Amino acid sequence: MPAVGDQAPDFTLTDQHGQTVALADFRGERAVLLVFYPFAFSRVCGSELQAIHESVEDFQNERVQVLAVSCDALYSLRAYADEAGFGFPLLADHWPHGAAARAYGVFDEGRGCAVRGTFLIDRAGAVRWTVVNGLADARSLDDYRAALAAAGV
Repeated sequence: MPAVGDQAPDFTLTDQHGQTVALADFRGERAVLLVFYPFAFSRVCGSELQAIHESVEDFQNERVQVLAVSCDALYSLRAYADEAGFGFPLLADHWPHGAAARAYGVFDEGRGCAVRGTFLIDRAGAVRWTVVNGLADARSLDDYRAALAAAGV
């Protein structure tokens, strides 16, 4: 798992619309709030992502971009995003299965999914803050806000 101060592992994934998104696309432009979650359509994941959606202006603006990542297939993520109306990319870490989650140290081998890991990556590509919770433990948006404020984002 990358520690605070480490360069964030780069990745290139596909969003719910089939568009390629790379972490490097944001370097020098915006910080990234990278949110790994276990499964689309699950209860805790849905409440976390819905909370981000309802306060998206706090987490996605000209200074920062939300990227939500799961090991679900692109088509599941499209249905999920369309149903919920999410205004941020849902990235498919489906194949090679969990490669991005593994690079960030948040892949649960036994369950085949990401655990709840969040990484704030600055414009230079360095990890500025991180939190990792278990599968059933939701993260706090207030912690996200505090991390963004502390990083000046």
